[in-house]
Amino acid sequence: MTANELRQKFLDFFKAKGHTIIPSASLIPENDPTVLFTTAGMHPLVPYLLGEEHPDGRRVASCQKCIRTGDIDEVGDDVHLTFFEMLGNWSLGDYWKQEAIEWSFEFLTKELGLPIDRLAVSCFAGDSDAPRDQESIKHWQAAFASAGVPAEVGDYQQGINEGQRIFTYGKNKNWWGPAGQTGPCGPDTEMFYDILDLPDKKRHALGWSGNEPCHPNCDCGRYVEIWNDVFMEYERRIKNQESRIKNKESGIGDDVEYEFVPLKQKNVDTGMGLERTLAVLKGQRSVFDTELFKPMFDVIGLNQDVMSEVELCKARVVIDHAKAAVFMVSDGVEPSNKDRGYVLRRLLRRAMVYARLLNLKEHWLRALVGQVVTTYAQVYPELVRRSADIFRIIKGEEEKFEETLDHGLNYFKKQLPEIERIISVQLRTGGRASGPGAAIQDLGKLIFDLYQNYGFPYELAEEQIAILGYSTAKTYRNELRESFERESKKHQELSRTASAGMFKGGLADHSEEVVKLHTTTHLLHQALRDVLGPEVAQKGSNITAKRLRFDFVHSAKMSAEELKKVEEIVNGKINQDLPVHFELLSVAEAKQRGAIGLFDDKYAKLDNQVKVYFVGDYSAEICGGPHVQHTGQIGGFKIIKEEAVSAGGRRIKAVIKA
Repeated sequence: MTANELRQKFLDFFKAKGHTIIPSASLIPENDPTVLFTTAGMHPLVPYLLGEEHPDGRRVASCQKCIRTGDIDEVGDDVHLTFFEMLGNWSLGDYWKQEAIEWSFEFLTKELGLPIDRLAVSCFAGDSDAPRDQESIKHWQAAFASAGVPAEVGDYQQGINEGQRIFTYGKNKNWWGPAGQTGPCGPDTEMFYDILDLPDKKRHALGWSGNEPCHPNCDCGRYVEIWNDVFMEYERRIKNQESRIKNKESGIGDDVEYEFVPLKQKNVDTGMGLERTLAVLKGQRSVFDTELFKPMFDVIGLNQDVMSEVELCKARVVIDHAKAAVFMVSDGVEPSNKDRGYVLRRLLRRAMVYARLLNLKEHWLRALVGQVVTTYAQVYPELVRRSADIFRIIKGEEEKFEETLDHGLNYFKKQLPEIERIISVQLRTGGRASGPGAAIQDLGKLIFDLYQNYGFPYELAEEQIAILGYSTAKTYRNELRESFERESKKHQELSRTASAGMFKGGLADHSEEVVKLHTTTHLLHQALRDVLGPEVAQKGSNITAKRLRFDFVHSAKMSAEELKKVEEIVNGKINQDLPVHFELLSVAEAKQRGAIGLFDDKYAKLDNQVKVYFVGDYSAEICGGPHVQHTGQIGGFKIIKEEAVSAGGRRIKAVIKA
């Protein structure tokens, strides 16, 4: 069965069950600021899952293009992808668990012909938010019984015993949604295929020690999840913005409490991974062995069968990221330093770094782009229509990054005397007296500066050090990586908040209260520096219509006197009704005029202009805005909490009042 045949068979099957086939939506969500990309087939259907009437009725099915970056570190293994296709069927307040489970079982066993004795399923175990999904368990047992196969409920902690095919897990495994911070969600039931003959060497590489009991959701790689039926019975809503989340298992965050409210209508949302299912049907170990990927290896002259595991992982990342980039550009994303454009840029640059490490031939990226367009032309004709733009945009980013790498390499060569000095100290002392040596820490910092200022990746720096003939990078690889990552973490908070929709160069929410709090944050930042010292530096910020949250570098808990002094300074500047304005300045001018800001790789070129907001002659800070016109518009300022958030990191929460 080919990919096109599998895709069509799924859609035809559900069309026969009364479903209207709807086209794939764009990878850019419409009217949804909570997520950057369409991550599942249900994403475009959220209004209808909440009760709005769908123009095509209450039963629909599709093959949806999806982008997920949450598992990006897993890309390179056998099953994880950045871009993938999700086959899905939906009941918008129509059929429920029995039909969904019966049809899933029918499609897998009769339409696809998968051996029943190699299937296993999981269901929701229940918690304080929702009960155990006994109904799904009952329907699965009936489905297996109809084929004469026993399906007892097992305990995953004890492993699989004969006759056991159903296992229950908590929210971390068997709960899906919402697509963003809030929205429809519910328990799910997942279907797994047992590939049986995974060699122990491979299982150990996946993190299996050989002692843990095996079950469908374990990490040994024996089971591949191929389908997921979600039963959307609830809507997750924000209950209290100021309290910590009670349900730690959900892993959503640490400062928001949610409640789960029953939906007016019960919905079914299913998702079958096209690539994973295709690999299972063909008896292939990896999704990268399928017809959807093999031509991409061929067109750049790579053979998976003769590559080492390290080389294979890098090659898969190159191909995965190139494919994702093609689809993202086809839907209107262009490389930039924020939001979707930043994700696209990172994917392309990571692919280019790994391509260098693999010594891929010239024009490899163009060859991959062309192959993606060819492979998917029949199913996604927009790739053909936009092919000229796709080639142009990706080529432009490739040339820009090649130039960046060349600048970085030149800088690296200028640092050779310092690198050689550090390495000689490390080799002479061994650097083992008290953990990682100071020399390795210095080298890690130097490599991070190279990355921060020139975008020169760690892997290439490590490779260049090895080319010098030194073994330090290899001998102390773990320590060197840890040193680099320590430096990186100091600068990550702003990037994470920007990705989460918080402001770095501007605010997603331009409401009056948020704008007031935004200007207040600038006053707070400067007041903290006045009271605690110039070493105070912003680590992150989050603003809602009700409060501001400001993270900063400081080693000790603030005293009551210090907090009072900060409040007095901020309120004093508000009462002075200082004017607020911005100027476009070069980075050099901004620094000269004392502007506070993160002078990272975004501003690496000194001829770049940045927007600097001035609050009277008191505060100057790089920022995208918006702000009030004068501080008297803010009202009063009050700190409600000061706390530790990390080693050397503090957090202030504050409000304004009329």
